Amino acid sequence: MQTLLLNKEDVGSLIRMREVIGAVEDAYKAFNSDQVVQPDYIGIHLPSPRGEMDFKLGYNKASEVISMKASSGGFVDNPTAHGVPSGMGTILLFDARSCALTCVMDGSLITGLRTGAAGAVSVKALARQNARTVASIGTGNQARMQIRAISEIMTIEKIHAWDSHPDTLARYKEDIESEFGISVVTANSKREAVEHADILVTTTRGKGSLVEADWVKAGTHIVAIGTDQRGKQELDPEIFRNAKVVVDSMAQCAEKGETWHPLNRNIIAKDDIHGEIGEILLGGKPGREDDDEVTIFDSTGMAIQDNVTASRIYRNAIDKGVGTFFEFFKS
Repeated sequence: MQTLLLNKEDVGSLIRMREVIGAVEDAYKAFNSDQVVQPDYIGIHLPSPRGEMDFKLGYNKASEVISMKASSGGFVDNPTAHGVPSGMGTILLFDARSCALTCVMDGSLITGLRTGAAGAVSVKALARQNARTVASIGTGNQARMQIRAISEIMTIEKIHAWDSHPDTLARYKEDIESEFGISVVTANSKREAVEHADILVTTTRGKGSLVEADWVKAGTHIVAIGTDQRGKQELDPEIFRNAKVVVDSMAQCAEKGETWHPLNRNIIAKDDIHGEIGEILLGGKPGREDDDEVTIFDSTGMAIQDNVTASRIYRNAIDKGVGTFFEFFKS
């Protein structure tokens, strides 16, 4: 029994965003086809200035693969104090038939890729066909990944961006215009950015509502990425009152996602949530039904996204002879 080791460079060479978008679509469909066992994920919050560490576990019955991902984020002192990134990830793959460890791979890139892909999948299902302008609240790494993914499935003509850190915002403008040739307008306020949005992407680690309800124009599709734990928040709960709300996992989003806030304030009930995105992809529920709807995709991130994406990377590595094998178990 040999176990494959894949570092970040290996992972980056083995998959492209378009393939990740397909993998995430497959993951959502599998989740809503009773092909997934996915326990609640566990998060550990550490004292400031440290951040948090999450553990996500999933079993894909169709492929007989079990995955476990450990990911950290918000460790702002890591680069200077410890010489490692502020956020890291590791994914383990197990053959469910024997539970033998088949692969250890860097998970930090996968987390970014599959989260970006999730936004793109929601845009395909829920955004207006004539959407061309994106507003980005937050301009860090995941904000960039959202643009990489969304640009794979639609033409972005302009981005209106806001960030609380002017230097980060300036770098985002330079990077996006250089990589994609898309014009980036640096907004003077959150409201100024949001009011221009056909598609609004929020990718902050916010602890209070950053986007107010009266800023959001009719027909906007909102990709809510930043809230995956209690205590985080990016949207005014009033936005949910008259919106079509779609989640990745009802269980997760009702307990830990952006959707928890309007539920907690009785602005909406669980029955008001339109459904899970896998139901829309499978044709069981409609996506956008008119151009004036405000649609929200609340994404907390699911283990099955990691599972399916990592499994594709593993198969690509075997096919291309990439990575290093080592003997972990002896019979």
